Parts: sequence; structure tokens; C-alpha cells
Amino acid sequence: MTVSDELETFAAAVGPEPDAVLEEMDDRSEETGFPTVGPAVGGWLRQLVGLVGADRVFEFGSGFGYSGYWFARGLPADGELVLTEVDADELADARDYLARGGFDVTVRFELGDAVETVDDYEGPFDVVLIDNEKDRYVDAFEAVREAVPVGGVVVADNATAGPFAFAEMYDRVVAGGDAGGEAVRGVADYLAHVGDDDAFETTLLPLGEGLAVSRRR
Repeated sequence: MTVSDELETFAAAVGPEPDAVLEEMDDRSEETGFPTVGPAVGGWLRQLVGLVGADRVFEFGSGFGYSGYWFARGLPADGELVLTEVDADELADARDYLARGGFDVTVRFELGDAVETVDDYEGPFDVVLIDNEKDRYVDAFEAVREAVPVGGVVVADNATAGPFAFAEMYDRVVAGGDAGGEAVRGVADYLAHVGDDDAFETTLLPLGEGLAVSRRR
């Protein structure tokens, strides 16, 4: 399920104003169909950084840097943001967009498998975004789990929709069915996995294509 266009527009209007670079990125997404979290969710990513008091953020899957740009807007000047992407061209574009933002934060651009890349870093990471291959969400969570401090959050995109319909996810998570394919199964398994982890409390933020927000207790 995605929220209505009107509600999404309303949420974006209430949230922080995008700058010229973000507007360009939004135009690119609309023209090419490249999936991003969108401005309503982007504002929430920035908000989460502030609410947590985050200094360090790690992304599993960064595309051309849209969510990373929103994170960078919320991080302090001495903060650190790690972007990961398997597509070299997308990562190069992310580097360009973030440079044009003029942020003082340290931004690291890692080409390759995010699940492997995170092992090259020591924690803590105060905020983590999981937005890589849906069937590897659990792998991503386990790879970063011990690097998330008490009070830190793990955010997973596509909790309600994406390369699948909400009805398929509802059938899996609520009705206990077996609708959908690999992507649905991967996200549903992730939701069950974090839901069973006593060290984290998970809630749903129903904006965009759904964010599962898991806070370490």
C-alpha cells in the first residue's frame, strides 16, 4: 500500500523544504521512474537523525544518493554518512549531488555489496537505512545489528509496497498466507525477524512505501 498522492503531497508540504538539488533529484526520479523514498519520507529521515541525536548513518543501498542527501541535511558538521551502491554510475551521481549540497559532514561512498562493506566499519551507527535487495534485508540487519547502540534506529524501506502490492504483503504478514514472490517473502521475513528481536522495538511509519522503524531498547 502507498498512501494517497494528496496525503503524500500534504506530508511533504508540512515537512522541511527541499533545496534546488533535491528538486532536481525528484525531477529525475519522476522522469526516469527510479525509485526514491520521496520528500515526505526524506523529511522523516532528517527528523530521525535529529530525534536520535545521530552522528553516524549507514545506508544499505543508496542509488543516486537521494536518501543520503536528506540524512546529510540533518547530521551535525562532524557527522559521518556512509553510502553504498553496486552501480558505479549511480554512486558517481550520488557523489556529485552530495558535493553540490555543500555539507560539512564526512560522506563516504562505497562501491560494492553493502552487507560485506559494513564489516569494514566499526560502530556505532546511530541510524541505519536498509534499502538493498529485499531478500537480503535480514542479512543486512544481522550484519549491522551489533553496531546499533541503545537508542539507535534501523529503518527499512518498502515495508508495505515496492516491487510488490500491499495486498501481497498483508496476506503474508497479517493473514499468514503465501502470496507474492521473493521480494514479498524477504520483507515479510525481515518484519518477523525484527519483531521477534527483544532488543528492538519496531513500529510502522505509513508514508511512501512504508518504513519499518526499529529502535534499540
